[in-house]
Amino acid sequence: MNRDVFTAVANPAAGAGVAAARITPLARALRESGATVTVSYTRSLGHATELAATAAAAGHTVLAVGGDGIAGAVAAGLVGTDAELAIVPAGRGNDMARTAPLPADPVAAARALRTLPSRPVDVAQAGDRVVTGSACFGIDAAANDLANRRRLPRHPIAYQLAGLAVITRWRPVEYTLTMDGRTMPFTGHTVVVANAPWYGGGLRVAPHARLDDGLLDVVTVAALPRHRMLRALAALRHGTHLDLPGIETHRARTITVAADRPLPVYADGEPLGGGPRTVTVRPGALRLIGVPEPE
Repeated sequence: MNRDVFTAVANPAAGAGVAAARITPLARALRESGATVTVSYTRSLGHATELAATAAAAGHTVLAVGGDGIAGAVAAGLVGTDAELAIVPAGRGNDMARTAPLPADPVAAARALRTLPSRPVDVAQAGDRVVTGSACFGIDAAANDLANRRRLPRHPIAYQLAGLAVITRWRPVEYTLTMDGRTMPFTGHTVVVANAPWYGGGLRVAPHARLDDGLLDVVTVAALPRHRMLRALAALRHGTHLDLPGIETHRARTITVAADRPLPVYADGEPLGGGPRTVTVRPGALRLIGVPEPE
């Protein structure tokens, strides 16, 4: 692909206007390095996908400028092509950007965009939605929904504040999980289907997840009492929650999640609609710039 021509797909609403502030000096630095840069502002997630697909067809390197929702929407326009993607964090969560970090300094970031290699990575598919990070079914999706609906801080802490509010009135869910054809009933608070390690603004929900293993990590949280849920929420910051009783992890290529009542379902920080939902991995479907080599 052509690292001399870039299209930046930016969400003007991301991070209360942070996207414009991030892309302006970065685009300037890229142009000063000799590159051509077009900055396109989105009207919706669907529009972001269209802009990305058009840029990919023209042979451009594509930048997703915003949060996790815009990263997933831009990725949807690039999957199955040779186009390269880089993520410029400018949202509230910025979890997918953690998998392929760019320097904060715009000149250093421009240099990285011109020189860092890209690697093929997996994405997940949930119906017609491409998911780069994770899909959540339960209490964390309810917290995401609350954070989006209320005037909470434009900061990752908003997700944790919303989680604390939701825990006070949440009741367990009867789930039916079908993983690669094997059905498992489960009573608990949430199911997370993760392609990447982070969600909720830097919480390491699936610390062992890899972007290139052709598998999805499925994290389940049983019907823990409230005080143990608070302990699990604190442990999520460091990815140590998997050592706690009632929290399990599985790996699968395809998982269907059904529940005994209507639940909010979120993917990459955006509403996915109701369930049941089937999520399937698409191995190596996207080329992402700056992903560290596996240790």
